[in-house]
Amino acid sequence: MTYRAVVITISDKGSTGERVDTSGPGLRSMLNKTYDVTEVVVIPDETELIAETIRDQVDRKGVDLVVTTGGTGVGPRDVTPEATRMVMEKDLPGFSEIMRMESYRITPFALISRAVCGIRRQSIIVNLPGSPKAAAECLSFIEAALPHALEKLKGDPSECAR
Repeated sequence: MTYRAVVITISDKGSTGERVDTSGPGLRSMLNKTYDVTEVVVIPDETELIAETIRDQVDRKGVDLVVTTGGTGVGPRDVTPEATRMVMEKDLPGFSEIMRMESYRITPFALISRAVCGIRRQSIIVNLPGSPKAAAECLSFIEAALPHALEKLKGDPSECAR
């Protein structure tokens, strides 16, 4: 089964054309190997808009995987985790934990990431950093587990043990 994914870039400057989004297209390229990436959306750092965009992608468009990039740091406009928590029904802390742990091996700045991952309905939401390099690295740390998590989420009754 091919799952559908969307990439949401959260960037004030990207949404107004002041900065070219390279994180979103880079993630799309990575995800296209496994998923049908329906679109890359660029929106500003606005809590309600982020939450509504995620809801729309999951509830109305039926996307299986929502990947956000940007807004996960400690800056005044970094609100992606708060918006994601507004729409999540369940937490997936292992994804966020491994991304921070593996990123810390690369840079101590990984500790300031507030990225969260979770579930809404039968879809997974993953927050990634805004930096193209960091976003690709973080996705690479969890990409092997994502298809299995989606299978389980959608009701696969098989055993997880190998």
